[in-house]
Amino acid sequence: MPNAPFDLILPRRLASGVVFASPHSGRDYPADLLRRTMLDERAIRSSEDAFLDLLLADVPDFGAPLLLARMPRAYVDLNRARDELDPALIADLDHRPHNPRVAAGLGVIPRVVAGSRAIYRGKIRRDEAEKRLQAVWDPYHACLRDLVRTAHQAFGESVLIDMHSMPHDAISGFSIRGGRRPEIVIGDRYGSSASPRVIAQIEQAFESAGFCTTRNSPFAGAYTIQAYGRPVRGIHAVQIEIDRALYMDETLIAPHAGFDAFRRRLNVALRQLADIVRHGGTAARPIAAE
Repeated sequence: MPNAPFDLILPRRLASGVVFASPHSGRDYPADLLRRTMLDERAIRSSEDAFLDLLLADVPDFGAPLLLARMPRAYVDLNRARDELDPALIADLDHRPHNPRVAAGLGVIPRVVAGSRAIYRGKIRRDEAEKRLQAVWDPYHACLRDLVRTAHQAFGESVLIDMHSMPHDAISGFSIRGGRRPEIVIGDRYGSSASPRVIAQIEQAFESAGFCTTRNSPFAGAYTIQAYGRPVRGIHAVQIEIDRALYMDETLIAPHAGFDAFRRRLNVALRQLADIVRHGGTAARPIAAE
């Protein structure tokens, strides 16, 4: 779609009720943002889920749609509610009550990137913030809602997999079975955004591909899965966080030598995730390692 703030890659034939989305892998940094930021090129990318779009590229071959943000998280955060506006950044904004994410500078128009580093000197105008939301947030979520609705109508059940990556340091203090660090964090807002059956299938898909998983800690999911997940209606939404160190050099923001091998391993899990909803809400075949 020319001038769209996202890429939508559809399968040749819709064969899965699972929708994959990556809201934070966009890297089309607008010129006005680069002119105004205090950060250098590498620092402003520190909140980006870099290269996740490349890791997910084969998803349409598994019969599922793939929605990828083009605009970066530092410009508009698509995993925030539209009204999570930060009065410390946006001029002429009422000092309304806001949540801890906004207070930390991580609203829908972010004030900081990773490490709490400020993006701008001073504030941006309220009308500029609204233009960003109209150009980026509104069309992305309109498309995502349509994809979830289409999947639910076609299969009687849908699962939104909201894909993210996490800094390796985010899980440095965590250890689970056998002292291993989690490599994949599965977030379902503590059971509110997806059924236990769906979560178990997702967990099994990753573990059968050899990944160490944990649930909801340190990431339970944010706006997207909270807004879209309605498990009592057969609409499930799950956030997946992948340890960036598995496939990239976080300092250089570049794929490392293990990128291709990791992508093949991840594809084993992604193919099985697409199998969760095939025929009227049941898996086409049991989840198993391939």
